[in-house]
Amino acid sequence: MFGHQSAKNQQLEDHYFGSIDERVKNFMIDLEFEAFKLGIPIKTRHNEVAPGQFECVPIYELTNIAIDHNQLLMDLIDKIALKHNFKALLHEKPFDNINGSGKHNNWSIIADNNINLLKPGKDFKSNLMFLSFFISIIKAVNDHYDLLLAGIASLGNHYRLGGNEAPPSIISIFIGDKLQNLLNNIENDNIDINDTYHNISDININIPIIPSGVCLDNTDRNRTSPFAFTGNKFEFRAVGSSENCARPMTILSSIASIQFKKFYNTVYNNIYQEKYNKEIAIIKTIKSYIKSSKNIIFNGNSYSPEWKIEAKKRNLLITNKTTEMLKSYISSKSIKMFNDINIFTEREIKARYDILLEIFVKKIQIESKILHDLSQNHIIPSSIEYQNKLINNIIGLQKIDLNKKYYKNQIILVKKISNYINNLQDNIINMINKCEQYNNVKNIHKIASYYDSNVLQYFEIIKDNINELEKIIDDQLWPIPKYRELLFIR
Repeated sequence: MFGHQSAKNQQLEDHYFGSIDERVKNFMIDLEFEAFKLGIPIKTRHNEVAPGQFECVPIYELTNIAIDHNQLLMDLIDKIALKHNFKALLHEKPFDNINGSGKHNNWSIIADNNINLLKPGKDFKSNLMFLSFFISIIKAVNDHYDLLLAGIASLGNHYRLGGNEAPPSIISIFIGDKLQNLLNNIENDNIDINDTYHNISDININIPIIPSGVCLDNTDRNRTSPFAFTGNKFEFRAVGSSENCARPMTILSSIASIQFKKFYNTVYNNIYQEKYNKEIAIIKTIKSYIKSSKNIIFNGNSYSPEWKIEAKKRNLLITNKTTEMLKSYISSKSIKMFNDINIFTEREIKARYDILLEIFVKKIQIESKILHDLSQNHIIPSSIEYQNKLINNIIGLQKIDLNKKYYKNQIILVKKISNYINNLQDNIINMINKCEQYNNVKNIHKIASYYDSNVLQYFEIIKDNINELEKIIDDQLWPIPKYRELLFIR
């Protein structure tokens, strides 16, 4: 998302540098060229929903390479924007009430023989393989959805999730009606799994050939889901635009990895201890995973209030507090999982948890100081100056004995300004006092939790009062660019 560095000099900039559309196009061309020089293949160049919001799409690569390239790309975007007299905003929600920005992490599994394991094939065997990996990932998310939520938790994403085309902070999986019906058919099929020595072709398993394209849902519901299956891959749509993708991708790959291992062990047990035919053993495991993973699948509208009610019934984690989301990192289940597959030791995962809390706290401290300075030294003085102009106007009208009905609206406006200024001042003082109460506390866990519950709430109140003043105060007196100037100026 791009903002103008100097809205008031727009006409001068257009004269020397060309129109906004031309400059954005030139920026995108420059970005693509510099990215290719670094070996970062990117495509797609188009406007997104919000004004000044543009998208670029890196081409699929190995996960670790793609993550490195994504970090480089963010750095390029920032540097090249300055060359074109723009400021690139990588914040997840820079403007209120319009779409924020995020990353869609498209994730699939490619075998050594270059076969996509999440792509259905043309025969029973390949479809059985597809279903094994497909349902194992669903099971992994069902068992570790809270950890997946911790992987996207940040202060910036706190503002974005659940609003204006951003998925909610309730992890669920979208698979579409066609795949849902297929899973239902498998689950409800009446086969005699105890008849272990029949040839697999003699048993009615009811797993048909899955036609090409059946997995790609043609509705728009996947756009509301944080984790959607989109044909031959899963799309994790809830990652923040300023985030390092290593965190959510490490978690996703880890929970999938340990679930594949569990799937193998269950099938192995079914074959060698329960004496099932191999294919029957696999189907038996798939059916058990389908039954135990229903909680996490939701194919409806995740934006709807009904989903929150339903998610609560399913006992899914529903919270918008960053600190509560991050706690899943250090749960005994998560620590054991990371340790079992040799990804992180307990000390390493706790260190990462502490670092994320410290980042969260530092950002709140910085933003609270900026809010205080902006309000006390810019917003309030400008508002009072405009208020004084209105008061002088009212006094002048009174002196010429003009009927009060001709300046009653000015009086109402003065009262409104006073009300917003008082509210702003009170909440600024409360916010600063709350911050100072924990200035000397050393425990980062206590500070983060306290800030999340007692400080962050003032940001919204302060912002609302400033926004109301912005609508009233004269443009010439308002000390910073207004929303409409940042978003819509041409």
